Amino acid sequence: MSSDPRPKSHRIAKLLARAGVASRREVERMIEAGRVAIDGEVLATPATIIPNLNGVTVDGNPVGKAEAARLFIFNKPSGMLTAERDFSGRPTIYDALRNALPKGTPRMMPVGRLDFNTEGLLLLTNDGELKRALELPSSKIERTYRARAFGEVSQADLEQLIEGITIDGVRYGKIDANLERRTGRNQWIEMTLTEGKNREVRRVLEHLGLEVSRLLRVRYGAFELGDIPRGAAAEVKQVEVERLRKQLSGEVRHS
Repeated sequence: MSSDPRPKSHRIAKLLARAGVASRREVERMIEAGRVAIDGEVLATPATIIPNLNGVTVDGNPVGKAEAARLFIFNKPSGMLTAERDFSGRPTIYDALRNALPKGTPRMMPVGRLDFNTEGLLLLTNDGELKRALELPSSKIERTYRARAFGEVSQADLEQLIEGITIDGVRYGKIDANLERRTGRNQWIEMTLTEGKNREVRRVLEHLGLEVSRLLRVRYGAFELGDIPRGAAAEVKQVEVERLRKQLSGEVRHS
């Protein structure tokens, strides 16, 4: 049987995300706002199917050819927003990334977020589809955090989190929590979870009567923070990125 010679077509939102313009959801919002056009005609729907990005513009600027997917592990310092800009003037991760990433690196997007005062491992990619796959709850990717907290808690208290917990009407799933070490009423606690809901670790520990003084993420899936200095970034090898993309695309299709 001969293969189909026709080029494969995709939704424009998927192609723009793949090209690193923004995540697919953000691209859809850009299209709704009338910022995307094809051959000068403003696009009306993100469901438009096209074979490539020839003639596509965003805010009047031509979209370049999609580059190979790249992935960086960034050690985010505390006191930085995981955002492109902040109108109140607070520093963002992009202030640090100017010096952390190699010259000529394409626009990188954060995979998920870390709170302003949370530090540690933050994945960055130029590929919107890879970003989406890494963030999807259905991918069930584990995140490991280490928290320094003040107060009283036992290992038995922490082990109850393995069944999940409901706080103020919000259900948090399985959390594998372990008491690492204690000095007086200060302790380090390691927590592994897959959901990563907004402020999940802090809310759970505060519910247990603890005051969190430091929180850092040390692992996201197969990627570990290791000895990457604070404010620095390390690139994941291309072969590992392609292996990850294939693995996640299979999981997303079957989820």
